[in-house]
Amino acid sequence: MNERQGSWLPRLSEVGERLAEEWQAARRPRSSDPALPEPHELRASDADRDRISQVLNEAVADGRLGMAEFEERLEATYKARTLGELAALTADLLPPDQQPFRLDGGKPVSAIFRKEHRDGRWVVPAELAVTAMFGTTTLDLRDAIMQTRRVVINATLMLGSLEIHVPEGVEVVRVSKEKTVVLTRQQCLPDCPVIEVRTASSLGEVKVKEPPRRKRRR
Repeated sequence: MNERQGSWLPRLSEVGERLAEEWQAARRPRSSDPALPEPHELRASDADRDRISQVLNEAVADGRLGMAEFEERLEATYKARTLGELAALTADLLPPDQQPFRLDGGKPVSAIFRKEHRDGRWVVPAELAVTAMFGTTTLDLRDAIMQTRRVVINATLMLGSLEIHVPEGVEVVRVSKEKTVVLTRQQCLPDCPVIEVRTASSLGEVKVKEPPRRKRRR
């Protein structure tokens, strides 16, 4: 890349970010369902408690926690009922992008002339805004918590791509003005969770990564 290209590319990326924010704001729902629990109110699983326990063990091993505080937090871990209670126990031990799980999954995901991803243990909201302009946005749902059984992804794709990794038993459909297409190849049950990708144009690509098919026993 020469000096001239290096000077205009950051400005073009900034303009793209601003346009994406305006477009996402126009498509964002005006009100959310009050019956839905907030991410921090969702019930924690034993696996979530184990994730917190692992972080606490590492913290006491390298001296970030004293033994008394470690025992206090570990007891609170196994008494915690919600994700919010668990998240508070490691908030001062790791930076946000290294936390055992993320509760801010509802924030828009934008890839403008770059790659962006959201993965790990995160809460997938009922509606999510995604932008990919000359870039790639990856959403990994294999270890995620879906807030509802039908998730709507409002995707703004301008010569970019959206890649979705799904666990077994989740269907992905792409909805545009022209048609609705099922993108997953594996057959799902009628009441299975559905990821609905809404796109306003065909200038971008939506890819779905599924788990390998199980071999049938003879």
